[in-house]
Amino acid sequence: MRRGLMHAAAWTLATGAAVTLSWYGVHTVMSGTAYDPPRALPLSAAVPSAPDGSAAPRVSSTHRPKPSPSAGPRASPSGAPTASAAPSRTGDASPRRDPGPPAGSASGGQQVKSWSTAGGRVVFDLRAESAQLVSATPNPGWEMQVWKQDSWIRVDFTGPGHTSVFCTWNDHPPMVQSSEEMG
Repeated sequence: MRRGLMHAAAWTLATGAAVTLSWYGVHTVMSGTAYDPPRALPLSAAVPSAPDGSAAPRVSSTHRPKPSPSAGPRASPSGAPTASAAPSRTGDASPRRDPGPPAGSASGGQQVKSWSTAGGRVVFDLRAESAQLVSATPNPGWEMQVWKQDSWIRVDFTGPGHTSVFCTWNDHPPMVQSSEEMG
């Protein structure tokens, strides 16, 4: 009996020491880890060049360009669709199509555009032959799910209804479709 208690005590001490050592090692590594805040993609078209050909310093991310008088009330300063460009909430699921970035847009065919739906906002970095999801933010009371593949990205918002934003680029420039079904 005494021998069994000694074995149990030795096993308990060894297990406790191993767990403590493991916890301390993981805690030490994880406490030194800091997650970087999300970074905004640089908009190459927004960086003017100096007369000598060198790039001018980048402006603060809080700086907003003043809208030009010729830009109507529906256009935003960045050229991105505004909330008024969102699909109607009539309950139909008719998809809207965006043919993708125009030829010769920002350098390298890169363009950052956003889409607003009843469920939230989606921002894509559209390039000549591909796209990347920059951010997807659900509105209050909505949940979001994202699917990514080699030639498409889909963002679904579910809540009081269902909205989807679907970006494809299989042998063509990126195209974005959005649909809404309000319950």
